[in-house]
Amino acid sequence: MSSYVSRRNLIKSVGLAGVARTLPLGFGAFALAPEMPRLPWPAPQQEGAEGAGLTYAFLNSEEQAFIEAAVARLIPADELGPGALEAGVPQFIDRQLIGVFGSGGDWYLQGPWVEGEPEQGYQMRLVPQEIYRAGIRDINLYCQETYGGPFAELAEEQQIEVLQGLQSGEIALQDVPAALFFSTLYQNTMEGFFADPIYGGNRNKVGWRLVGYPGAASVDYGALVEEYYNRPYEVEPVSIADIQTGEASHSHE
Repeated sequence: MSSYVSRRNLIKSVGLAGVARTLPLGFGAFALAPEMPRLPWPAPQQEGAEGAGLTYAFLNSEEQAFIEAAVARLIPADELGPGALEAGVPQFIDRQLIGVFGSGGDWYLQGPWVEGEPEQGYQMRLVPQEIYRAGIRDINLYCQETYGGPFAELAEEQQIEVLQGLQSGEIALQDVPAALFFSTLYQNTMEGFFADPIYGGNRNKVGWRLVGYPGAASVDYGALVEEYYNRPYEVEPVSIADIQTGEASHSHE
């Protein structure tokens, strides 16, 4: 994997504090946002939704192919274990986009649409559904013009080159700031890899196993922090579904 994102760097950047959030949707690392027009977005196609055992509710077939390829580059499968694709991150992102998060249902979206300061947070008119739809369309247009095919059909090195261009802002997209699209995708990929499996990602708790996080039961592990400080605490992770079905307890005892 490239130097800008690797699984080891990912682990360092997330840390246990970041993993401790079992609920998804931080959506926090947005840059400044210029005024952007709201656009009409066509209804998605649903053809080919069975790929890799996944079903999709929001992403159309072109978007599915992009997301599956992109998350596989951001967190690839390697000697440390399964990657984001195998963990079901595409399905996690799709589920979030079809819900309140995707439509910005609890966001203030009345303007004024002026450029703000970094500490003012997200300032754009686009909701996540629109960011993904417009961003993927524009990236595939860029890839077609630059490499002769959509992102999902590029060689791994070319896909990494495109992601790096988006991250740095060197690639200009028509309707969405490239760096904003990348930060959104990267943030949601990490959320899907480490959130509770009940949200569609983190299949078989691969994200939690990777970093040694005990899962939903962590609320009861406070008394063990001092005892295991700087030492691994090996335990089978417990999900929300495990507790709901009675297969596990939230207690460490």
